Amino acid sequence: MTRWTTRRFLKTAGFVAAALVLAACGKKEEAAPAAAAASAPPPPPPAKVYVIGTDAAYAPFESQNEKGEIVGFSMDILSAVAAKGGFEIKFVNTPWEGIFNSLQQGDRDALISSITITEERKQTMDFSAPYFDAEQLIAVKETSKVAKFADLKKLKVGVQTGTTGDEVVSKLLGKTNTNVKRFESTPLALKELQSGGVDAVVADNGVVIHYVANNPADKFKTVADKTSFAPEQYGIAVKKGNTELLEKINKGLADIKADGSYDQVFAKYFGAAPAAAADAASK
Repeated sequence: MTRWTTRRFLKTAGFVAAALVLAACGKKEEAAPAAAAASAPPPPPPAKVYVIGTDAAYAPFESQNEKGEIVGFSMDILSAVAAKGGFEIKFVNTPWEGIFNSLQQGDRDALISSITITEERKQTMDFSAPYFDAEQLIAVKETSKVAKFADLKKLKVGVQTGTTGDEVVSKLLGKTNTNVKRFESTPLALKELQSGGVDAVVADNGVVIHYVANNPADKFKTVADKTSFAPEQYGIAVKKGNTELLEKINKGLADIKADGSYDQVFAKYFGAAPAAAADAASK
């Protein structure tokens, strides 16, 4: 009887010991992931994506393709700048009439929309270094006798509202002159020239040259007047005082100009490097 009891005791004790060992092993296995999780660094915060406003109705600088994507010279330039600077961007189509207000209200972090740098605009926003040299150009029908800007004084002239073309024509004809016809976009003004609603259109050279070249059936010609139109430069606008973003943009611009990326983008849209294109335009 005593021997049987001892054997049962030993057997039971063995089961208990084994259970304790298994339990201990189980606790160690469960604790290991917790310890590993505690030592893992926290995930990095998501990278800030800067929202860039643009009026995508100004080919070849800013427009939309058949898929609705925003494309153009300005897009390629700023995308290259962002890649160099290590920051992310997102282009959002923004009507010209409200584009500056969207920047002031914080709905857009920056604007790239063929915006001419002017002293007046610099009062309410900050600009990057220039990324394109422009000037005003006159578009007329091939049969027109217009040879210089002053010849437009008694004609109906189409412009895009709020642009430098609007400003110079308003000075020549008078801001409230009914012969100044204002449109939401330059292509709309050029369509009006084709239909005979206006006698001429004044707008940035890049846009006018691109339109005339791609619409030969309209039979337009361009008229330059360097004595009447001052040289202009496009800049990327940021909210006044946003030095952090402005420095990133300026550094990226300097980098793509130094490594030849800027020249490659320029040639893609205008057929030559900037210096050669400027020489051709002056002839």
